Amino acid sequence: MGSIMVHRVAVIGAGPSGLTSIKACLEEGMEPTCFESSDDMGGLWKFKEVSEPNRASIYRSLTINISKEMMCYSDFPIPSDYPNYMHHSKILKYFRMYADHFKLLKYIRFQTLVKSVRKAPDYSRTGRWEVLTEKRDGHEERHVFDAVICCSGHYTYPNLPLKDFPGIETFEGKYLHSWDYKGPEDMYGKRVVVIGIGNSGGDIAVETSRVAEQVYMSTRRGAWIIRQVSDNGVPVDMKYNTRFVHILFQLFPINFFNWFGEKKLNAMYDHTMYALKPKHRLFSQIPVINDDLPMKILSGAVIIKPNVKEICGCTVVFDDGSTVEKVDTIVFATGYNYDFPYLPKNAMYKSGHRAGLYKHVFPPTLEHPTLAVVGFIHALGAIMPQAEMQARWVTRVFKGHKKLPSSQSMIKAVENDTKNIEKSYIVSKLTPLQVDFVSYMDEIAGEIGVRPSLLWLFFTDYPLFKRVLWGPITAYQYRLMGPGKWEGARRAIFTQFDRMFQPLKTRKLEPEQPSTARRLVKMSLTVMVGGAAIYYFHTRKPDVIPTLLSNMRPQRV
Repeated sequence: MGSIMVHRVAVIGAGPSGLTSIKACLEEGMEPTCFESSDDMGGLWKFKEVSEPNRASIYRSLTINISKEMMCYSDFPIPSDYPNYMHHSKILKYFRMYADHFKLLKYIRFQTLVKSVRKAPDYSRTGRWEVLTEKRDGHEERHVFDAVICCSGHYTYPNLPLKDFPGIETFEGKYLHSWDYKGPEDMYGKRVVVIGIGNSGGDIAVETSRVAEQVYMSTRRGAWIIRQVSDNGVPVDMKYNTRFVHILFQLFPINFFNWFGEKKLNAMYDHTMYALKPKHRLFSQIPVINDDLPMKILSGAVIIKPNVKEICGCTVVFDDGSTVEKVDTIVFATGYNYDFPYLPKNAMYKSGHRAGLYKHVFPPTLEHPTLAVVGFIHALGAIMPQAEMQARWVTRVFKGHKKLPSSQSMIKAVENDTKNIEKSYIVSKLTPLQVDFVSYMDEIAGEIGVRPSLLWLFFTDYPLFKRVLWGPITAYQYRLMGPGKWEGARRAIFTQFDRMFQPLKTRKLEPEQPSTARRLVKMSLTVMVGGAAIYYFHTRKPDVIPTLLSNMRPQRV
């Protein structure tokens, strides 16, 4: 791949991935132009009463299931008085604050649809792309850019598999995809069947059950349900998404964590008794995050059913032979297809069910690394920090600070990724890609030179080391060192729990003082477990610890 100069960059989409891509371009001294087909930023998080074609869509009551400290950008904390789990209107306000603070708005052209992206006539020499856009009034315009970043997301094209439901043409009621769902207003006194048990399906079943006569939830595989509120009322991601837990996952067999996690979830509500137990293990698929669904099942407001076999008029027949009669509404929470209709068909490399992108970002078969996809990733974590990390890497590649491997090497890496994904997770054409949040963030951070070094922090800043090891893996950790270092990162890490507690301080109470005995017991248990683990791996798997230590060394940038 030849060395080329990149200055002008087209960014497609002004959602969370597009905004951070604009900022990353500016940080590397490039000139971004962002094309957004709607009249506002925010992408998925911009609520509209009527769903618009070729755009992501959300329902009126949607609240994010990732806590604010775990979803914010790495150098712009969410205000401390904002709730930990935010309504979509608060998330949109945060994006606007982010855009205002970093002066991003002037780079966005609203009401401008990207119709096509094609190689410029001199692409083989310059790596440039020709972008055709259309304004709301129908006026078309051609532009030439040195590079393009696609940030159009993957919740745009609803999957409505009607052919998998024989007799749907005889259904006498109303059916819709969750993409079209806005609220339960039309469900009062109705009998509703929700097909699909993902996060959207769970939310819709819970909300409609408050007004419907009865809600039935049909699932082919079942699902593991986790709560947003964890031990002591702390957000579940801040409790368990830590580097210490991640290290344990590298050291011990995944079946141990499957057993332990499933046991803990079943202690809250037995998934077999609730008819929820899936065919897969806990960490083979992203679980459903829903605090209310088990209570709705327990109260009979939501009844779990197996897969739909056929539909006969207003009767729904399930695989086990049971039926539900007089059904008024069917909601298909059946996921989304993904596509990049504006790109040339040969721009994307296909690998298994997924678009084969090198490290989920770069098409591996192009002559020049001037086309990138940001935000096309799925993990048990927020898209904002992942997209930001991808954008930081992309812009450094564009500027020539980082070089990509050869096309053959990237294709080999893509195929290995596909095999690992298929080995570790349940995949299909609708869920073709999934990564481990921490591993992926650290991998891309390593490409940039910003992965935090535990060993270095242990010797140079022990108080910070403790918070990085034991505390939640917030994006601030990737601004501590290297390119793009932010002076406020250390303070943001030290105060992240203060911002978590702040919106809960609505009634003054005296804090409970921790006892010395409790601290001693915790320290003793930590030493014992740590010593036993080191001894086990030193004697049984001697290569594991040196490998981990090599990842902790300070990076050379």
